[in-house]
Amino acid sequence: MLALTMLFVPGDRPERFGKAAAAGADAVIIDLEDAVAVDAKSQARFGLRQAGALPPGIAIYVRVNQMGSAWYDADIAALAGLPIAGIMLPKAESASDIDAVYQAMNLPVIALIETASGMAACREIARAAGVARLAFGSIDYAADLGMAHVREALMLARSEIVLASRLGGLAAPVDGVTTTIDDDGMIIDDARHAVSLGFGGKLCIHPRQIAAVRRGFAPAEAEIAWARRILAAPQDGAVSVDGAMVDAPVRLRAQAVLHRAHALG
Repeated sequence: MLALTMLFVPGDRPERFGKAAAAGADAVIIDLEDAVAVDAKSQARFGLRQAGALPPGIAIYVRVNQMGSAWYDADIAALAGLPIAGIMLPKAESASDIDAVYQAMNLPVIALIETASGMAACREIARAAGVARLAFGSIDYAADLGMAHVREALMLARSEIVLASRLGGLAAPVDGVTTTIDDDGMIIDDARHAVSLGFGGKLCIHPRQIAAVRRGFAPAEAEIAWARRILAAPQDGAVSVDGAMVDAPVRLRAQAVLHRAHALG
């Protein structure tokens, strides 16, 4: 199963890299962009290249600064030869953006969709040769459009990212962050909302969010029991289970539920 929880850690805090790797996330994203002040950008790049800076045993991605920014070229140069799993490109807005990063690094690219232009090109981006997955930068996207950061306003954008991922043959995309850290109920509910729309993961900004996100993505016991009943029924043609007609698409959904339950333990 691809990374479900992806934990950000500031790039200028190398003492936190190991803690982030041990926190239980499926992947760690070392952030050179929003989490690092302008006067600490060089320090963050330097720290990445120190011996032992990158913890072993977990997929490490690096979010570079936006293409065309004053720091992008130096970020790419600093990552050359490092044992990382891929690059996260913020404010991705075209397939050519992805191609440029992929050609420079020969590493998979997670395209962070967080502007109106990026959303308009979402399906094109999902078909770019170097893209591994789409992710939703919901806070930046809402700010770019001047909209409230609420589910109703962001429903169309989330659905478009899921659809673009499917059309591009990509794994289910990664939803944006929940800004609260201590409210497990809100984090779980946000994760359940994401999975209901077809997302396959969520970005985290603090280790305390990881367990709640996993709980939100895990199928409920009733859903697991339903899936088992579906798959225990005759598998040929349409049959009735619990008073409802079951055919091939319903069986696929049941299989997906059990796969997610197994992957999440």
